[in-house]
Amino acid sequence: MSTHTLSFAQINILQPDIAEVVVNEGIEMNMEMVNEYHRFLLANLKAPFSLLINKIHSYSYDFQAQINLAVLKEINVMAVVTYSNVTRHSTQMLSSSVPRKIDWNLQLFDDKNTALDWLEAMQAKMKQGMKELL
Repeated sequence: MSTHTLSFAQINILQPDIAEVVVNEGIEMNMEMVNEYHRFLLANLKAPFSLLINKIHSYSYDFQAQINLAVLKEINVMAVVTYSNVTRHSTQMLSSSVPRKIDWNLQLFDDKNTALDWLEAMQAKMKQGMKELL
């Protein structure tokens, strides 16, 4: 595992195609941060990749960030680990009620290990599907 620090978050590369994202406490994500995040993912992960969003801290997004966050076609799936009902509800709202160019394919979890197991299974399933197409 390698750890990388962005201006607003820490990203742990767990596998060449899976990363854990931990946004810093109290951040309000804006478009500059979204662009930094996307550049990092594209430069450091093997596409298609999946993300484990670890919502251990409290943070928010401005409207432009909400619309443009995680709309990369290279993202396979996202697992979001929530630690409270408030975080779970706000993540569900962010996922379902914000218009985006690309819909999110995500699942919510209460436990990081279960989330990672699901991501690994989804990556394996996606790779198997790609092999069958060849």
